[in-house]
Amino acid sequence: MSHKESAIFAAPPTLKAEIFASIPAVHRRAGKLSLERIQAGKGHASTDSYIEGPSFDRDGNLYLVDIAFGLIFRISPQGNTELICEYDGEPNGLKIHSDGRIFIADHKNGLCLLDLQNHQIKPLSRRFRTEGYKGLNDLFFAKNGDLYFTDQGQTGMQDPSGRVYRRNADGSIECLLSNVPSPNGIVLSPTENFLYIATTRSNAVWRAMVLPDGSLTRVGVFIQMSGGSGPDGLAVDQAGNLFVAHAGMGVVWKFSPRGEPLLRINSCAGAMTTNIAFGGADNRELYITESESGSILVAQLDTPGMAMFSHTKL
Repeated sequence: MSHKESAIFAAPPTLKAEIFASIPAVHRRAGKLSLERIQAGKGHASTDSYIEGPSFDRDGNLYLVDIAFGLIFRISPQGNTELICEYDGEPNGLKIHSDGRIFIADHKNGLCLLDLQNHQIKPLSRRFRTEGYKGLNDLFFAKNGDLYFTDQGQTGMQDPSGRVYRRNADGSIECLLSNVPSPNGIVLSPTENFLYIATTRSNAVWRAMVLPDGSLTRVGVFIQMSGGSGPDGLAVDQAGNLFVAHAGMGVVWKFSPRGEPLLRINSCAGAMTTNIAFGGADNRELYITESESGSILVAQLDTPGMAMFSHTKL
């Protein structure tokens, strides 16, 4: 049997991303990473920027976070970078609600809101049922305004106790899963009958069926990956194809709704392709945070991505 015949899937076509913007030197924090983060394996002394959480507003501005130094940026469609907020926190994920509110999954402070008018961070939920979160990572809005978010902390194969929560439209919070090894990126399918979760430390993407009552069932491994640090941010396009930022590989993968690899998008900068967001005309551009170099990459796609705005107030 030939090598090609023995492969599970044929290698997909490749596409190379380009640099859209980079965090300017004035907003980098060389030599200022905390010893606590270094000891936790979340960076090293030379780290001067670690961006994640890209999300577009209705005017085409791209918001993103710097988890290592507690920074929130806004980048114009022309690529100009503005520092919106600097605070004592570790913002990991960011999503913008349809009413304009900006929600942040903060590894240190829990679920937060960004007050744009005063350039401040306001805690929204620090704990669940009197217990603190392990360390929130990423979040995603359903069409009805429900907010799904992951609680990763230091979980992994050695401690598969990461959690997935949902903040319902009435403000109540439910724990949907409590046995996930390093839950990270999270996204619903366009029909919202499936929930995808990146389980970084097991190098896989899980898929759960969402029942009409909102509960999850039939949770299983949808895609088993290898190499790098594992899957990080997730996104879906209008056809239901799943895009996976593979941190440590310098790649974003596109998988069909059946899990077949359709496209490999290669970084033109470093290998830490951490998070992704659709933008541009008709959402046909995929923006990628490359955390190693502090660059935002962009790839031109043939199919449009899903709009990230929910339809009701939360």
